[in-house]
Amino acid sequence: MVEKKNIKVTEKSKNAEQIPLRVKNIQEIKKKLIAQKEALIAEAWEALNELPGQTLFPDLGDQATAETDRNFMLRLRGRERKLLKKIEEAIERIDKGIFGICDKCGEEINIRRLEARPVTTMCIECKTQEEAEEKLMEK
Repeated sequence: MVEKKNIKVTEKSKNAEQIPLRVKNIQEIKKKLIAQKEALIAEAWEALNELPGQTLFPDLGDQATAETDRNFMLRLRGRERKLLKKIEEAIERIDKGIFGICDKCGEEINIRRLEARPVTTMCIECKTQEEAEEKLMEK
């Protein structure tokens, strides 16, 4: 019986150590998200100020290249805007205490997944299943 109590205490100690470690990891993720958000906003302001207007070039090839470059930059800004929204949502989930919980199954998302992709809202199993279902819908 003494051994069982020691095992239980050891298990509780491990769980007690894991909880603060997870919280600490999540706070580190939050710091990285905030830094990424600030960098995206700074880049967006810089790009907005540098975005060329519609310029007419005498050469149609130059005109087409300029338009292609402008459209490419605008598409990049659109993607960054979507990422910025996901970052803001992740920070909000951290503040609410629901960060790292899968939207689909309600289980905790592995911390390594959160560190690799902090804007994720699904565990790897649910995301894999969702992608498989999407592939089936495409066919």
